[in-house]
Amino acid sequence: MPRSVNNVASRAKRKRTLKLAKGFFGRKKNVWTVAKNAIEKGLVYAYRDRKQKKREFRAVWIQRINAAARLHGMSYSEFMGKLNKSGIDLNRKVLADLAVNNPKAFEEVINQVK
Repeated sequence: MPRSVNNVASRAKRKRTLKLAKGFFGRKKNVWTVAKNAIEKGLVYAYRDRKQKKREFRAVWIQRINAAARLHGMSYSEFMGKLNKSGIDLNRKVLADLAVNNPKAFEEVINQVK
């Protein structure tokens, strides 16, 4: 009995992978084995960086709040401690947005905390 190979399915799988590799540089976009490895690594990075993006944004918000708080003579940790003690429930994202886009409102928050 002759060997049976499902060429349609394997071709479709290769096409799917090469479609994901569209936009890659050099052999990564059109050579099957190279593209397959690049896609696998790219998907790993995508999964990892969805988590890292959240950390990076939090760090940016903290830097912005710290800079704005220091303009009013207060450190970040001091400001956040007093903010929690005063019972004002604003998260870092909102505070950073106020610090950058609405300094008057941020100053009001600082005055309430003091």
